[in-house]
Amino acid sequence: MKRLLFFGFLFILTACENKVTQEDLPFLNGYWEIEKVNMPDGQTKEYTINTTVDYIEMKDLSGFRKKVYPKLDGTFDTSNDIEKFTVTEQSNVYEIHYKTNLSEWVETINTLNEDSFSVTNSDKITYTYKRFEPINVQK
Repeated sequence: MKRLLFFGFLFILTACENKVTQEDLPFLNGYWEIEKVNMPDGQTKEYTINTTVDYIEMKDLSGFRKKVYPKLDGTFDTSNDIEKFTVTEQSNVYEIHYKTNLSEWVETINTLNEDSFSVTNSDKITYTYKRFEPINVQK
C-alpha cells in the first residue's frame, strides 16, 4: 500500500510539472534581467539591481540575444555583440544552442511564461530571468 501511495504521489508531481511547449517559445522575445543564479553546490546569488539587460529576438526557432544598458529615460544603449541561437526539441525538452565567434554552448529551458523563464547550462548552473520593467524618470 505504501508503495502504491508513493508511486501515486510521484505521478501527481510529474503530471503537475509545467512543461515548456512550442507555443510558449514566443515568450522569449523581449527584455529580460537576471533575477537569480543557482550554482550546482546549492549556493544562490540574488540580483536586485542589474546594469545590463538581455534583449532576445526569436522567429521560427532561431534568433539572437544581446546585452543592452537601460537608461533613466526608458531607452537603451546597446552593444554591437550578439549571440545567435537556434532552439531545438530533444526528448520533449527545449534547448537553446548559442554560437558566437568565440564559443558555442547549450542551455536547457526549464520554465517559460510571459513573466519569467529559467535555463540550465552544461555546468549545471541555473539562471532565472524576469521580464524587465523599464525605469522612466520624467524630467
